Amino acid sequence: MKIVIALDKFKGSLTAAEACAIVQRALLLAHPGAQLILKPLADGGDGTAETLHTALGGEWITREVSGPLPDMRVTAKYLWLAREGRAFIEMAQASGLVLLPPEERNPLLTSTRGTGELLGDALRRGAQHIWLTVGGSATVDGGTGAAAALGWQFLGASGGTLAPCGEALSRIKKLVAPSHVWPQIEVLCDVDNPLCGEHGAARVFGPQKGATPQMVTQLDAGLRNLAAVVRAQLGKDLLDIPGAGAAGGLAAGAIAFLDATLVPGITAVMHACKLEDDLVGADWVITGEGAFDEQSLRGKVVAGVAALARRHGVKIAVLAGRVLLTEAQWRAAGIDVAAAIAPPAMSTPDAMRQAAALLQATARQLPLKA
Repeated sequence: MKIVIALDKFKGSLTAAEACAIVQRALLLAHPGAQLILKPLADGGDGTAETLHTALGGEWITREVSGPLPDMRVTAKYLWLAREGRAFIEMAQASGLVLLPPEERNPLLTSTRGTGELLGDALRRGAQHIWLTVGGSATVDGGTGAAAALGWQFLGASGGTLAPCGEALSRIKKLVAPSHVWPQIEVLCDVDNPLCGEHGAARVFGPQKGATPQMVTQLDAGLRNLAAVVRAQLGKDLLDIPGAGAAGGLAAGAIAFLDATLVPGITAVMHACKLEDDLVGADWVITGEGAFDEQSLRGKVVAGVAALARRHGVKIAVLAGRVLLTEAQWRAAGIDVAAAIAPPAMSTPDAMRQAAALLQATARQLPLKA
């Protein structure tokens, strides 16, 4: 058999590379004659830069930049391919939720300024093409922090410059642009949420970033105000763009202020990793992530791998910490096997601590036949 192992990270437990290596070890025991190909993947969320480094090589550039909260400094890195003039910047490095303990999460105060500082460093290095991955953010600032770090000014009613953050969004009245020509910037999105409304950045993702119901209402109104100012002064309509709500509206801000385009993260990563070449002639592809749920079928790694595998007639197995879809649901998506690695009675913290052993045991038992 030829088996392609193409898993995402198991968030909080295993990186994509670690998960793939564990499954490889299990399959070497269960199917010693199989041809195994490892392809760690990501969908534009945190961990994407590491996956691209595995696939493409490159140099890590480390910088001290602003963190998510005012006066906070963090050490962040991005991937640089000098010969191609390409930078791969992961916003979670500078503006990620993992940088803040739960008691300090407040999307009225957090900012993407540090992400903008990483972008600025890449621009000074001569970057001609930038991929910006936007998963795992601590922010709902519409990308104003990143834009401010690159020279944009956001003015209030009195003409004063506002400190870019979620709280200031509703007070923005005027934009002042820097004199700069941007290189090609692509935002790798792992969600298709719009900027505002019921499925928008504030209402869907705000609570996990520390927003109370009152904050959610304030942030959604602020993002609407930002969109209105952008439309009036820049002629760009941000409200109906799928994915513009990613990273608290950083995706929308990148469109508005950096002339960026949005691309499905998993599609871009699969292309960069040449996954399709490896699927030719394969019998199975094994993919998965921490939780296999409805979101998995909307732009995540499992959805992208499954779509590509079906095109080549490759059978699909999914391994996940929890399988939260019914068999009818995952079979309707073209999945042949879906297995949860954690026993139903096991707590999530215990499952995360034992993820490596659980994953290896479950992978070894997969019913794979040529």
